[in-house]
Amino acid sequence: AEVDATLQTAKLNPAELLPAAHCISFGPQAGAGECCLLQLEPGLCAELEAGRSLVIRGEKDEQAVLCSKDKTYDMKIADTSNMLLFIPGCKTPEQLNADPASCNIIHSQVAGFSNNYWELRRCRPKLKKLRKLLMEDPYEGPDRLKDQTSTFSRYTTEDLLSLIQASEEEILHQLQVIDACKIEGYWRILQFDYEMKLLDHVTHLIDSESWSLSKVPLHTCLEELGSLEPREMIEHILLSYGRKYVDDAGEVYFEMREDKICRAIAQMLLQNAVKFNLSEFEEVWQQSVPEGMTTRLDQLKGLALVDKSSRPETIFLLKVEDLPEDNQERFNSLFSIREKWTEVDITPYIQDLCAEKQTVGALLTKYARCSTLNGVKVYNSRRPIS
Repeated sequence: AEVDATLQTAKLNPAELLPAAHCISFGPQAGAGECCLLQLEPGLCAELEAGRSLVIRGEKDEQAVLCSKDKTYDMKIADTSNMLLFIPGCKTPEQLNADPASCNIIHSQVAGFSNNYWELRRCRPKLKKLRKLLMEDPYEGPDRLKDQTSTFSRYTTEDLLSLIQASEEEILHQLQVIDACKIEGYWRILQFDYEMKLLDHVTHLIDSESWSLSKVPLHTCLEELGSLEPREMIEHILLSYGRKYVDDAGEVYFEMREDKICRAIAQMLLQNAVKFNLSEFEEVWQQSVPEGMTTRLDQLKGLALVDKSSRPETIFLLKVEDLPEDNQERFNSLFSIREKWTEVDITPYIQDLCAEKQTVGALLTKYARCSTLNGVKVYNSRRPIS
């Protein structure tokens, strides 16, 4: 009778409404802050419904992120002007429609309420810290006393999962990208000089045996070089600088990656020079790479930068992994190195900042100002650089 009277006062036609009404009251334990709401996209919801986990990662001084098996999301609190009520057992209109026997009045108690919820936004995994942690104690070889007496922390996969704000798949993929390897259960990065020593052993053997760069046999490499360095290190350097495959006879071979080998040798040449005369560098670089390989400046994207304004032209080391991870800080750093950039020059240094479905052009529009210099489109900072 009370429901009917209320409907009449509201001038609503009962025939147009569901036959059931919720009579809501606050329970004795209802309060704010007891529960948190998390808004999930359908894909993440399906992850939980399938019994998989979502993990919140971040140390105390870091903004929390939520990770699925293969994606990372920023977590931000979103306020809402509507009070959100938590009502256990509350039936939705769809459920009421599916149950025509529902009684006319359903008594429900509010267990809690909130004025905000956690909103998730897909973000780039925060992977810069991964390399930083592993570079605290790079691996210099099995005979180094330093490696046996080092007091630096070493990290297992579990350690990295607890420290790095990224999903497990993103972390494992990045470990491959930076050529990390497991030594006695811990992830390590080879010290660059030791890495070059290993690569030199392999390239000299290829040269002395007159092997094709596309067919380097694993077994013979291990047999010939195993007395010089640990066999697992020889295999690791082949995996880092080659593509593994098995022939019809079941033998394991490697196709050496020309661009990556040329790039590593360029880094070795540039790392001890502030600036290098470009033409001299190109000559020395070509002479330094294994026979049959051809050096090209486009192999050095994100590693070195050519200064075409100087006379003669010069080249210097500028590694993308040494730049800040934050978008604005990255652009500030780049514009402090060079006031005006062409899109071709800046792209390798900002490509990794692009979010899902974002282009380099969109990033430049947001963080840089476009102008034309001698008929060429260039970009400079939108804000003063101190």
